[in-house]
Amino acid sequence: MTDPAAPLDGPPVRGDGEVVSVAVSCPRCAGPVREPDLMHGEYRCLRCGPVPPLYVPEHIGAEIMASVVERVAAEADPAGQPGVPLWCPWPLPTGWTLTGVAWVGDDRSGVRATAVACAGPAPLDGGPADLLFVAEEPGVGLGSRLAGLPGPDPGPEVAEALSDPGPGHPERVPHAKIRVGGHPTPLWLVNSPTDRSAYAGEARGMWLHAIAWPASAGHLLAEEVVLHDLTEWTPPELVYGAPSPYLHGRA
Repeated sequence: MTDPAAPLDGPPVRGDGEVVSVAVSCPRCAGPVREPDLMHGEYRCLRCGPVPPLYVPEHIGAEIMASVVERVAAEADPAGQPGVPLWCPWPLPTGWTLTGVAWVGDDRSGVRATAVACAGPAPLDGGPADLLFVAEEPGVGLGSRLAGLPGPDPGPEVAEALSDPGPGHPERVPHAKIRVGGHPTPLWLVNSPTDRSAYAGEARGMWLHAIAWPASAGHLLAEEVVLHDLTEWTPPELVYGAPSPYLHGRA
Protein backbone atom coordinates (compact mmCIF):
# COMPACT_ATOMS: atom_id res chain seq x y z
CA MET A 1 0.00 0.00 0.00
CA THR A 2 1.10 3.60 -0.63
CA ASP A 3 1.81 5.83 2.32
CA PRO A 4 -1.12 8.29 2.40
CA ALA A 5 1.39 10.97 3.38
CA ALA A 6 3.51 10.31 0.28
CA PRO A 7 4.18 13.51 -1.68
CA LEU A 8 1.88 14.15 -4.63
CA ASP A 9 4.89 14.84 -6.83
CA GLY A 10 6.49 11.51 -5.97
CA PRO A 11 6.04 8.48 -8.25
CA PRO A 12 3.50 5.74 -7.42
CA VAL A 13 4.92 2.57 -5.88
CA ARG A 14 3.61 -0.90 -6.70
CA GLY A 15 2.76 -3.43 -4.04
CA ASP A 16 6.14 -5.12 -4.54
CA GLY A 17 7.92 -1.83 -3.78
CA GLU A 18 8.91 -1.09 -7.38
CA VAL A 19 8.65 2.56 -8.41
CA VAL A 20 6.35 3.22 -11.37
CA SER A 21 7.64 5.45 -14.17
CA VAL A 22 5.59 8.64 -14.42
CA ALA A 23 5.53 11.30 -17.14
CA VAL A 24 5.32 14.89 -15.87
CA SER A 25 4.03 17.72 -18.06
CA CYS A 26 1.91 20.86 -18.25
CA PRO A 27 -1.84 20.13 -18.07
CA ARG A 28 -2.63 23.02 -20.44
CA CYS A 29 -0.21 22.36 -23.31
CA ALA A 30 1.51 19.01 -22.55
CA GLY A 31 4.87 20.78 -22.59
CA PRO A 32 7.68 20.25 -20.07
CA VAL A 33 7.53 21.82 -16.63
CA ARG A 34 10.29 23.03 -14.33
CA GLU A 35 10.29 22.02 -10.69
CA PRO A 36 10.23 24.64 -7.90
CA ASP A 37 13.59 26.18 -7.09
CA LEU A 38 15.08 28.90 -4.93
CA MET A 39 13.58 31.59 -7.17
CA HIS A 40 10.14 30.08 -7.76
CA GLY A 41 7.94 28.23 -5.31
CA GLU A 42 5.75 26.56 -7.93
CA TYR A 43 6.05 24.36 -11.00
CA ARG A 44 6.38 26.39 -14.20
CA CYS A 45 5.71 25.80 -17.87
CA LEU A 46 7.78 27.93 -20.25
CA ARG A 47 4.65 28.56 -22.35
CA CYS A 48 1.87 28.74 -19.73
CA GLY A 49 3.66 30.06 -16.66
CA PRO A 50 2.95 28.70 -13.15
CA VAL A 51 0.89 25.50 -13.35
CA PRO A 52 0.22 22.47 -11.18
CA PRO A 53 1.98 19.53 -12.87
CA LEU A 54 0.21 16.69 -14.67
CA TYR A 55 1.34 13.17 -13.71
CA VAL A 56 0.61 10.19 -15.97
CA PRO A 57 1.89 6.72 -15.01
CA GLU A 58 3.52 5.08 -18.03
CA HIS A 59 1.59 1.84 -17.45
CA ILE A 60 -1.74 0.87 -15.95
CA GLY A 61 -2.85 -2.08 -13.84
CA ALA A 62 -4.60 -2.90 -10.59
CA GLU A 63 -1.65 -2.05 -8.32
CA ILE A 64 -0.88 1.22 -10.10
CA MET A 65 -4.54 2.22 -9.97
CA ALA A 66 -4.69 1.39 -6.25
CA SER A 67 -1.62 3.56 -5.64
CA VAL A 68 -3.09 6.54 -7.51
CA VAL A 69 -6.50 6.12 -5.86
CA GLU A 70 -4.89 6.15 -2.45
CA ARG A 71 -2.91 9.34 -3.01
CA VAL A 72 -5.90 11.14 -4.60
CA ALA A 73 -8.24 10.02 -1.81
CA ALA A 74 -5.74 11.21 0.80
CA GLU A 75 -6.35 14.77 -0.43
CA ALA A 76 -10.03 14.73 0.58
CA ASP A 77 -11.13 17.35 3.10
CA PRO A 78 -10.67 16.04 6.66
CA ALA A 79 -14.03 17.63 7.52
CA GLY A 80 -15.71 15.07 5.28
CA GLN A 81 -15.98 16.98 2.02
CA PRO A 82 -14.99 14.73 -0.91
CA GLY A 83 -11.88 15.57 -2.88
CA VAL A 84 -11.45 15.49 -6.64
CA PRO A 85 -13.20 12.34 -7.92
CA LEU A 86 -11.79 9.73 -10.29
CA TRP A 87 -14.80 9.27 -12.57
CA CYS A 88 -14.89 5.89 -14.29
CA PRO A 89 -17.75 4.23 -16.20
CA TRP A 90 -19.01 1.34 -14.14
CA PRO A 91 -19.96 -1.08 -15.33
CA LEU A 92 -17.67 -0.59 -18.31
CA PRO A 93 -19.34 -0.95 -21.72
CA THR A 94 -19.10 -4.44 -23.18
CA GLY A 95 -15.59 -5.16 -24.45
CA TRP A 96 -14.06 -2.03 -22.89
CA THR A 97 -10.99 -1.80 -20.66
CA LEU A 98 -9.49 0.86 -18.42
CA THR A 99 -6.39 2.27 -20.14
CA GLY A 100 -5.00 5.05 -17.99
CA VAL A 101 -5.19 7.36 -15.01
CA ALA A 102 -3.65 10.74 -14.25
CA TRP A 103 -3.72 13.51 -11.68
CA VAL A 104 -2.81 17.19 -11.55
CA GLY A 105 -1.36 18.80 -8.43
CA ASP A 106 1.55 18.93 -6.04
CA ASP A 107 2.17 19.24 -2.33
CA ARG A 108 1.60 22.98 -2.51
CA SER A 109 -1.72 22.98 -4.38
CA GLY A 110 -3.11 19.53 -3.60
CA VAL A 111 -4.94 17.48 -6.22
CA ARG A 112 -6.61 19.86 -8.69
CA ALA A 113 -7.75 17.46 -11.42
CA THR A 114 -7.92 13.80 -12.37
CA ALA A 115 -8.40 11.87 -15.60
CA VAL A 116 -9.46 8.29 -16.32
CA ALA A 117 -9.15 6.73 -19.78
CA CYS A 118 -10.83 3.67 -21.22
CA ALA A 119 -10.99 2.04 -24.65
CA GLY A 120 -13.03 -0.49 -26.56
CA PRO A 121 -15.19 -1.05 -29.64
CA ALA A 122 -16.99 2.01 -31.03
CA PRO A 123 -20.80 1.84 -30.81
CA LEU A 124 -21.50 2.32 -34.54
CA ASP A 125 -18.85 0.46 -36.53
CA GLY A 126 -17.08 -1.58 -33.87
CA GLY A 127 -13.70 0.03 -34.62
CA PRO A 128 -11.30 1.10 -31.86
CA ALA A 129 -12.47 3.98 -29.69
CA ASP A 130 -11.12 5.87 -26.68
CA LEU A 131 -12.99 7.78 -24.01
CA LEU A 132 -11.53 10.10 -21.34
CA PHE A 133 -13.26 11.54 -18.30
CA VAL A 134 -11.70 14.57 -16.59
CA ALA A 135 -12.74 16.09 -13.27
CA GLU A 136 -11.07 19.39 -12.49
CA GLU A 137 -11.24 22.60 -10.52
CA PRO A 138 -11.71 25.82 -12.51
CA GLY A 139 -8.62 27.12 -14.26
CA VAL A 140 -6.62 23.87 -14.48
CA GLY A 141 -7.01 23.47 -18.24
CA LEU A 142 -6.50 19.72 -18.66
CA GLY A 143 -10.02 19.00 -19.89
CA SER A 144 -10.00 21.94 -22.30
CA ARG A 145 -6.66 20.86 -23.77
CA LEU A 146 -7.83 17.28 -24.30
CA ALA A 147 -11.07 18.56 -25.81
CA GLY A 148 -9.17 20.93 -28.11
CA LEU A 149 -10.73 24.09 -26.67
CA PRO A 150 -9.09 27.49 -26.22
CA GLY A 151 -8.61 28.75 -22.69
CA PRO A 152 -8.46 26.85 -19.40
CA ASP A 153 -12.20 26.27 -18.94
CA PRO A 154 -15.18 25.29 -21.13
CA GLY A 155 -17.36 28.03 -19.65
CA PRO A 156 -17.78 30.07 -22.86
CA GLU A 157 -18.60 26.93 -24.86
CA VAL A 158 -21.17 25.75 -22.33
CA ALA A 159 -22.69 29.22 -22.13
CA GLU A 160 -23.11 29.22 -25.92
CA ALA A 161 -24.78 25.80 -25.83
CA LEU A 162 -27.13 27.00 -23.10
CA SER A 163 -28.05 30.21 -24.96
CA ASP A 164 -28.55 28.50 -28.33
CA PRO A 165 -30.52 25.26 -27.92
CA GLY A 166 -30.37 24.58 -31.66
CA PRO A 167 -33.04 24.35 -34.38
CA GLY A 168 -36.26 22.69 -33.34
CA HIS A 169 -35.45 22.88 -29.61
CA PRO A 170 -37.58 25.43 -27.74
CA GLU A 171 -35.73 24.59 -24.53
CA ARG A 172 -32.08 24.11 -23.58
CA VAL A 173 -31.84 20.35 -24.02
CA PRO A 174 -28.54 18.75 -22.94
CA HIS A 175 -26.70 16.77 -25.59
CA ALA A 176 -26.02 13.87 -23.23
CA LYS A 177 -27.49 12.72 -19.95
CA ILE A 178 -25.43 10.40 -17.79
CA ARG A 179 -25.53 9.40 -14.14
CA VAL A 180 -22.63 10.71 -12.08
CA GLY A 181 -22.29 9.47 -8.53
CA GLY A 182 -25.93 8.39 -8.61
CA HIS A 183 -27.27 11.72 -9.94
CA PRO A 184 -28.58 12.53 -13.46
CA THR A 185 -26.06 14.95 -14.96
CA PRO A 186 -26.41 16.93 -18.21
CA LEU A 187 -23.45 17.34 -20.56
CA TRP A 188 -23.17 19.85 -23.38
CA LEU A 189 -21.44 19.31 -26.72
CA VAL A 190 -18.58 21.77 -27.23
CA ASN A 191 -16.75 22.81 -30.40
CA SER A 192 -13.89 20.34 -30.52
CA PRO A 193 -11.67 19.37 -33.49
CA THR A 194 -13.30 16.98 -35.97
CA ASP A 195 -11.22 13.98 -34.85
CA ARG A 196 -13.05 13.84 -31.51
CA SER A 197 -16.30 14.74 -29.78
CA ALA A 198 -16.21 16.54 -26.45
CA TYR A 199 -18.82 17.23 -23.81
CA ALA A 200 -18.64 19.39 -20.69
CA GLY A 201 -20.77 19.80 -17.61
CA GLU A 202 -20.57 20.07 -13.85
CA ALA A 203 -20.46 17.45 -11.11
CA ARG A 204 -19.62 17.95 -7.43
CA GLY A 205 -18.88 21.60 -8.05
CA MET A 206 -16.15 20.83 -10.60
CA TRP A 207 -15.93 20.69 -14.36
CA LEU A 208 -16.62 17.30 -15.88
CA HIS A 209 -15.29 16.61 -19.36
CA ALA A 210 -16.02 13.58 -21.53
CA ILE A 211 -13.88 13.33 -24.68
CA ALA A 212 -14.22 10.56 -27.26
CA TRP A 213 -12.04 9.47 -30.21
CA PRO A 214 -13.13 9.17 -32.99
CA ALA A 215 -15.95 11.69 -32.95
CA SER A 216 -18.56 8.98 -33.61
CA ALA A 217 -17.60 7.29 -30.32
CA GLY A 218 -19.45 10.10 -28.57
CA HIS A 219 -22.62 8.10 -29.27
CA LEU A 220 -21.63 6.03 -26.23
CA LEU A 221 -22.87 8.91 -24.09
CA ALA A 222 -26.34 8.50 -25.57
CA GLU A 223 -26.51 5.13 -23.85
CA GLU A 224 -26.93 4.41 -20.15
CA VAL A 225 -23.51 5.57 -18.91
CA VAL A 226 -22.97 5.59 -15.16
CA LEU A 227 -19.85 7.21 -13.70
CA HIS A 228 -18.50 5.95 -10.39
CA ASP A 229 -15.86 7.60 -8.21
CA LEU A 230 -12.97 5.15 -7.86
CA THR A 231 -11.79 6.89 -4.69
CA GLU A 232 -14.94 5.60 -2.99
CA TRP A 233 -14.59 2.04 -4.23
CA THR A 234 -12.46 0.45 -6.94
CA PRO A 235 -14.19 -2.58 -8.50
CA PRO A 236 -11.86 -5.60 -8.40
CA GLU A 237 -13.41 -6.73 -11.70
CA LEU A 238 -11.88 -3.80 -13.62
CA VAL A 239 -10.02 -4.99 -16.71
CA TYR A 240 -6.94 -3.08 -17.82
CA GLY A 241 -5.71 -2.54 -21.37
CA ALA A 242 -2.83 -0.94 -23.26
CA PRO A 243 -1.94 2.61 -22.09
CA SER A 244 -4.04 5.38 -23.62
CA PRO A 245 -2.09 7.41 -26.21
CA TYR A 246 -4.30 10.44 -25.50
CA LEU A 247 -3.13 10.68 -21.91
CA HIS A 248 0.46 10.44 -23.13
CA GLY A 249 0.56 13.54 -25.30
CA ARG A 250 -1.26 12.53 -28.49
CA ALA A 251 -4.02 15.03 -27.71
